[in-house]
Amino acid sequence: MSDLLYGEIEDDLRSGLRGMLDERCAWPDVLAGTEKDEPSDASLWRVLTDFGVLALPAPEERGGGGATWRETAVVMEELGRAVAPVPFLTGSVIATAALLAAGDELLPALASGERTAVLALPFGTAPDGPLPSVNAIDGRLTGEIRDVADALTADVLLVPAPDALYAVDAADVTRAPVTSLDMTRRLGDLTLTGAPGRVVAKGEEAVRAALTAGAAMLASEQLGLAERCLETTTTYLRTRYQFGRPVGSYQGLKHRLADLWTSITQARAVARHAASCLATGDADLPVAAALAQAHCSQVAVRAAEECVQMHGGIGFTWEHPAHLYLKRAKADAIALGTPGHHRATLARLVDLPPA
Repeated sequence: MSDLLYGEIEDDLRSGLRGMLDERCAWPDVLAGTEKDEPSDASLWRVLTDFGVLALPAPEERGGGGATWRETAVVMEELGRAVAPVPFLTGSVIATAALLAAGDELLPALASGERTAVLALPFGTAPDGPLPSVNAIDGRLTGEIRDVADALTADVLLVPAPDALYAVDAADVTRAPVTSLDMTRRLGDLTLTGAPGRVVAKGEEAVRAALTAGAAMLASEQLGLAERCLETTTTYLRTRYQFGRPVGSYQGLKHRLADLWTSITQARAVARHAASCLATGDADLPVAAALAQAHCSQVAVRAAEECVQMHGGIGFTWEHPAHLYLKRAKADAIALGTPGHHRATLARLVDLPPA
């Protein structure tokens, strides 16, 4: 079993990121951004670039930070906690993992923030699920791909085809916005009509590796979101008085919070294990990623629902951040495979027969 505790470097990274995000990504700013046409926060992305977190797991000789996926998981926790509207999961995790697996020359540009890329697949595609693809004839790609997360902001699209993974300049692709449940991570539909592509990797191994890495890292985002919901709710219940006493002193609410704290503690363990397996290349990674998604998806949704309900009337208003957490949690729960799909995958991986 790997060490699940956070190290000093990870704690320092968290401290710096949280202070920056509290200042540059406060929830009123996030809420205001959902009402604008910009699909992501470009200024916050530049700050993250200056922090050097865009490609932490990439080796230094390829323009990366020379860290591991464990440090990247800490970044995911903090971005999930802030519901940050930036393409970090899609670009600095999934696309970066694909390029790492392929050994492609595009990686340094992503690490430096010079370019952004996303894997052109529906956001609900599971690591072991069917891979929609486009037609490729003489390096020209034709087809449609729907519901691609952060497709509207990417400079490069990594497009799977039956024979290979291609890099396509986004300027050669028609992109249309999709009304998204989570307006802090917007979806887009892609239409390719003979778009020129460059082969990044043969086969589908790089795509599978990227989706597995994404599922493992998404658990850390869900963990950060759930922790923020618990923290916000606990603070409110300590200060909100009813019938002359704090609302949080009522036994029914205390029991619900205690149950939620237990679930989040378990989620932290499985998310950290998934990140550690990814960082070390452990053969147990498919199991760890499936377990993390099967558990963390539901914990994040439950934490967000409790946040809405325990805030009473104000929790149901647009002016309160609870709905931002709930929408992100709900969208994450169907991203990269549903909890039910991951439970079925987990059962297959550990040879657990159906009931």
